[in-house]
Amino acid sequence: MNNTKRTIFESAIKVFSKNGYSGATMDAIAADAGVAKGTLYYHFKSKEEIFKYIVQEGMNVLKEKIESDSKNVNNSLDKIKILCKVQWGLVYESRDFIKVIMSQLWGQEIRQLELRKCIRSYIIYIQDYLKEAMDDGSIKKCNLSFLAYTLFGTVCSVAVYELMNEDKKDLDDMIENLMSYILNGIKVEKENKI
Repeated sequence: MNNTKRTIFESAIKVFSKNGYSGATMDAIAADAGVAKGTLYYHFKSKEEIFKYIVQEGMNVLKEKIESDSKNVNNSLDKIKILCKVQWGLVYESRDFIKVIMSQLWGQEIRQLELRKCIRSYIIYIQDYLKEAMDDGSIKKCNLSFLAYTLFGTVCSVAVYELMNEDKKDLDDMIENLMSYILNGIKVEKENKI
């Protein structure tokens, strides 16, 4: 991504987050980016195209970070922890991006349908990590798709918690707690008394 596109990308996220999709305008994005309106239109034909770009590029950045952080890791559970940490870390680094995504997840507009398609693609990406852990016996065999959605949803739920409460906690500690709940459940095992 060149510098101009990067600036537009960051400004569009800010404008969409602050004004909502409907309230965002090409003028506001150009002004925030500090570029002429013609420059903005040179790169993007419409607000819809900018939205699609920030979603796709944001997901690409997420996947690239996961790949980079897990490339030298052999343990499948550690790879899943990295995936969760990177996804969750996105909340800290890009709260506005998360707000944009969460605000547009529902509905039947083309951008919302495309967003869900992009999310489904990411879910399939998560499935690869989970399948590896199933195949090596680290986690139980179960419905892979459902498990991937559950993991994604759990991390998103925590992201919503973070956005609403703006808690600043140790990310590693939060990931360990999340993984403990996911892997070990919340049920207390009772000892059998003889």
